[in-house]
Amino acid sequence: MTPKHPYLGLVLFLAICFAAAGIGGAVTTPKIATWYATLAKPTWNPPNWIFGPVWSALYFGMAVAAWLVWRQAGFTGAKFPWILFGTQLVLNVLWSCIFFGLENPGLAFVEVVLLWTTIAATMILFWLRSSVAGILFLPYLAWVSFASVLNFTIWRLN
Repeated sequence: MTPKHPYLGLVLFLAICFAAAGIGGAVTTPKIATWYATLAKPTWNPPNWIFGPVWSALYFGMAVAAWLVWRQAGFTGAKFPWILFGTQLVLNVLWSCIFFGLENPGLAFVEVVLLWTTIAATMILFWLRSSVAGILFLPYLAWVSFASVLNFTIWRLN
């Protein structure tokens, strides 16, 4: 399927993904210099400045992956992948709300396991429709794997 205006779809997916980023950032940013700064963290904790650029690249990759699947299958031809894509995006925002908003690393760890599972499932289903879309989800899965270990470690240290 080739949509009539394919690049409008890309703009739509970028807007959706970066809206999720904005919501997560609005919850996270105020807590970085306050609550998060007081937590015990492992020596391998990345510097705070790295999270913004990494997450921006990951949201961009998510949007492009979604756009590639949409161009190939549309919305009706990939219903379950779209449900998973939306679910992982909601879980992504929810993690920020739990970890930073509620200041609850333990509950956030439980949630990030669900997020990781949903990302992996979305990646597989996207891959079946577009190998490039699946590959674009690999860095996201890798980063959330790292973030899960970091989340668990911070929870245990505090």
